[in-house]
Amino acid sequence: MTDDRLRGVIENQTPGVGDAAPDFELPALVAGVKQPLRLSAYRGEKNVVLAFYPFNWQETSAAQLVSYQVQRPRVLANNADIVAVTVDSIMNTTAWERVIGPFDFPLCSDFWPHGEVSERYGVLRKSGAGAGSSDRVVLIVDRNGSVAFRKTYAREQVPPVDEVLTALEQI
Repeated sequence: MTDDRLRGVIENQTPGVGDAAPDFELPALVAGVKQPLRLSAYRGEKNVVLAFYPFNWQETSAAQLVSYQVQRPRVLANNADIVAVTVDSIMNTTAWERVIGPFDFPLCSDFWPHGEVSERYGVLRKSGAGAGSSDRVVLIVDRNGSVAFRKTYAREQVPPVDEVLTALEQI
């Protein structure tokens, strides 16, 4: 890793491709049931499509997660699973999932301490429009715990699932 890139990772705490993905434990809704989810539980087993999205109750967020649910068999066929993360509360996520779901992958709440995991991944907006929410960012964490793919999308853009599938096939 170059000195400039290393300095950027240390100063911004933003893991990029090739860097170790910070571990976390968050409350998650899994098939309608609240339970804790730890990223490291996938280590050595599966790749993880880690999808940060700004808020529940947005058309773009709904379209993104519904597309993941539809394509989940293809994700699973690539020895991967999906983990979605929002800064909304787990109760808000539960209500939202009842309206647009069900989802067969975990929906995590990074509500308390507010945005802590999003901040560790460098996706938390600290000022301006949408302050306090995360950007729409998709990462793939390989089964060794390293970031293998990272892309930021416009808040109103639904990340193409085919892009993620192509990246998974290359791991």
